[in-house]
Amino acid sequence: MYNNYGNSNNNDGDEKRVAPEKNWRIPKLFPELGQDILNKLKIYHTELIRFNGRINLISNRTERDADIVHIADCILATKLLINTTQQKQIFDIGSGNGLPGIVVTLLDATRHIVFVDKDARKIEFLKHIASRLELKNVQFIHAKIEEVKDIEIHCAISRGFASITKSIMALRKPCPIGAEYYHMKSDSWVREIAQIPTQVCKFWEPSLIGDYVLPTTNIKFSLVLTKKIA
Repeated sequence: MYNNYGNSNNNDGDEKRVAPEKNWRIPKLFPELGQDILNKLKIYHTELIRFNGRINLISNRTERDADIVHIADCILATKLLINTTQQKQIFDIGSGNGLPGIVVTLLDATRHIVFVDKDARKIEFLKHIASRLELKNVQFIHAKIEEVKDIEIHCAISRGFASITKSIMALRKPCPIGAEYYHMKSDSWVREIAQIPTQVCKFWEPSLIGDYVLPTTNIKFSLVLTKKIA
C-alpha cells in the first residue's frame, strides 16, 4: 500500500533489485536556492536512495523520480510554510525519512527543527543525515508523539503521517491555544477537513495556506493549516 507521497506502508524493499537510473532535476528547477543548498539536497537525495533498501524510507516505485515526488514537493511546501509562520521552532511529526524537516532547515537556517518518529532506525538515519549535512539547528525525539511528555508545540508540520483528524488528535495535549499545525496534503484535504468531528472543530480551525503543482506533472498538492483556537 502507498500513500499520496509514495511512502511505503509495508516493507517492500529488495536490495537485490536492479536499481533504475535516478533523476536529479532540482538545480534546473530551483536555481535560486544557490549552490550550497543544492549540493546538500543532492547529498540528502543520494543517501535517501542508498538507505532505502534497508530502512524502507520511500516507496521503491518513487526512487527514479524521488527528486520530484519527494524533494521538489517539500521545497514548494517549505516556501509556503516559511512565508506563513513566524515560529522559529518547528516539529516534524512522524518525520521518518526527514521530509519535510530536512528541506525546511536547509532552506531557512534560522528555524530549529525537531524530528519526531517512533522508529529508532529512521531516527538514526536522520542523525546520519544531520551529520553529513552539518546541520546544527536540529533535534531528535525517538517516540510516538502521543507519548512525548513535558513539551509544548507551537508549530508543527506533517507529510504522509495520518489524516488531519488523527494528526490533530495526537497533538491535542502538547499544543497550546494559538499553535499552528501544517499538513502537506493531496486534493483529499477537503474531504479530510469535512470528516473532522464537530467536537474537534471547536478546538481547531482549518484553513488553506496554498496550492502548488509538482514540476513536470499536473499533480496538485496543498499546504493546510489547523490552528488551535481553544
